[in-house]
Amino acid sequence: MSSTLSEMTESCILVVDQDPKLREVVCAALSADSRRVISADNGPDALRILGRERVGLVFSELGHDPADGSTLFHAIQTRHPDVPAVVMTNEGSIEHAVDIMRDGAADYLVKPFDTSRLATVVEKYFAPGQHIAEPVAVDKASVKLLETARRVAATEVTVTIAGESGSGKEVLARYIHAHSQRRNGPFVAINCAAIPENMLEAVLFGHEKGAFTGATRAHAGKFEQANGGTLLLDEISEMDIGLQAKLLRVIQEKEVERIGALSPVPLNVRVLTTTNRNLREWVAAGRFREDLYYRLNVLPLSIPALRERRDDIVPLADMFLGRHDRNRRFAACARERLQQYDWPGNVRELDNLVQRSAILSGHEELLASDLAFEVTTLATTSEDSGLHQELAMREFECIRRALMANDGKRAAAARDLDISPRTLRYKLARMRELGIAVPGEHHE
Repeated sequence: MSSTLSEMTESCILVVDQDPKLREVVCAALSADSRRVISADNGPDALRILGRERVGLVFSELGHDPADGSTLFHAIQTRHPDVPAVVMTNEGSIEHAVDIMRDGAADYLVKPFDTSRLATVVEKYFAPGQHIAEPVAVDKASVKLLETARRVAATEVTVTIAGESGSGKEVLARYIHAHSQRRNGPFVAINCAAIPENMLEAVLFGHEKGAFTGATRAHAGKFEQANGGTLLLDEISEMDIGLQAKLLRVIQEKEVERIGALSPVPLNVRVLTTTNRNLREWVAAGRFREDLYYRLNVLPLSIPALRERRDDIVPLADMFLGRHDRNRRFAACARERLQQYDWPGNVRELDNLVQRSAILSGHEELLASDLAFEVTTLATTSEDSGLHQELAMREFECIRRALMANDGKRAAAARDLDISPRTLRYKLARMRELGIAVPGEHHE
C-alpha cells in the first residue's frame, strides 16, 4: 500500500544552500506564487527546521562535500520519509543521479537551471491545501483493510500496525490520522530503529537546557510536538525494554516530563505504532513488556505483503512512474514482469525499481528489459545468476554474524555493518523471504 504525495495546509518549502546568493534567488523564485519558503545554510539547521515546521518539499544543494549532502538526504529519508527532497547539483551524469536517488532524493536539478524548472518540480511534488490522497487499493485485501482502517480511525484507541518492512505501514498510519477527528492536528512520526538508544528518550520526551552534556537549550520531544494530533512510533519493537516502561507511564498518565524538568506537561495525543515482528513472540522472549503490548495492541491491523495483493502492483508502479514523468508508461511486457516478481522488499522495493528504471531508460514506453532490478536479486534469469546468489548469500551471512554479535539488536548491527537501519530491515525481509533464519527472531 502506498500513497500519492499530498500535503497539509500551511506546509512550506525548505531551501538548503551554502551560497547565500543562490539561496536568495531560489527562495525568491519559489515565493512568487505566495508560497511560504524558509531557508537554511547547512544540514543540521535544515533538520532542526524539519523537526519543528510542517515542510512539504526540500530543495538542497550537495555542497562542497557531497558526503554532507548524502547525509542530509539519508536523514530526511529516515526521519521524515513523507517529505520529498530535491537535490541541486553541478554534476549531471546518470551515475551521479542514481547515487543521489539511492541516498533518498526524490529528484534532482542540474545547475545552472531555469526557474521554470523549479516550477515544474514544485507542481510535481508540492500540493498545499489538499487533503491526504487515498492510498492505492485495488486488490480485495487492500480494499478490505482500508474499510477497517476507516472504522478504526473514528475511535481514539491505540493501534498497532503489523507488516513486513516496506509494506506501507506508515502510509496506513497517516491514512488513519487523516480520517480521524485529529486530522487538523499534527502528525508526528519517529522511527525507533533509526535513533540511537541513548538519544531516543530525549527525542521522545524532550529535555530542558543543561539536562545533559550538549543540551544547550530546551527542546520539546515528539510527544509534545504531537499534542492535539497523532504520534506514530515506527518499529516499536526496536525500543529498549527500559525505555518501554517510561513510554507506558506516559501513555497511561497522559502527561510527559522532559528530562531535567520539575513538572510534567499534559498530553492529548493518540498513539499509533508499527512493527515488522510478531510482538506476542517478542513478549514471550522477554524483549517486549507485556503490559505495554496490551496497552498498544487494542486494535491491531495487519498489512499483507505486496506479493499477497498482486492487483496493487501495477497500479502502484504506474503511480510511481507518474511522479517521475507523467508522459511515460509501462509496456504490457513490463507490466507482466512486475506482476510476476515476488517483491521481497515490498512497496519500497517497487518504488526504488521504478525510480531507477525511469532514470536509466530513455524510452517513453518502458519495456520489461528496461526494468532495473538490483543485481543481487536472486530471481534473476541471467547466466551469471549463480554469482549473484553467491554474493547475496555472503552478504546475508555478514548480517547474521553482526546480529549475533549484538544479541539481535538491529540498530547496533547496522552500525557495525555501516549501513542504515532501513537498509538492514530491507535485507532482513529478503532473508525471511528466502527462509534464512534471522538471529534474535523465533521460528517454528
